[in-house]
Amino acid sequence: MQDIGNILDNRVLLVALVACLIAQALKLVVEIVKNRKLNVRVLVTTGGMPSAHSALVTALAAGVGQTLGWASPDFAVAIVFAIIVMYDAAGVRQAAGKQARILNQMIDELFHEKPDFSQDRLKELLGHTPVQVIAGSALGITIYWLARSAY
Repeated sequence: MQDIGNILDNRVLLVALVACLIAQALKLVVEIVKNRKLNVRVLVTTGGMPSAHSALVTALAAGVGQTLGWASPDFAVAIVFAIIVMYDAAGVRQAAGKQARILNQMIDELFHEKPDFSQDRLKELLGHTPVQVIAGSALGITIYWLARSAY
């Protein structure tokens, strides 16, 4: 039970998780403003503005740097991890989403006259645009900056 207490005392982790949760909540606000309707599904889906993954890893890396030192190997690992996550979000997962969109369109066109063909649609919103990743990263740094006294 002491281990759980130690985890909950980890301020770097808590601030990073708060950044992630705020980013997810902001997705709901963006959805309401953009589409003028409440869609709570955006709270648990990938993609969208801002990138919660980017907010999480950026706040995490900044917290590690603040706590253990900006020249520490731990900070270097956290930064490399953050870069990989953000590259994946804007690159690989964005490309997979585009492929899913094209495949869904092909299936719609090929089988539109065959109602007996039922296939689940592929999820199209998988990744982020570079702007969404940058916004998430800026949010992560902002949350870190606001909480830096906690370190």
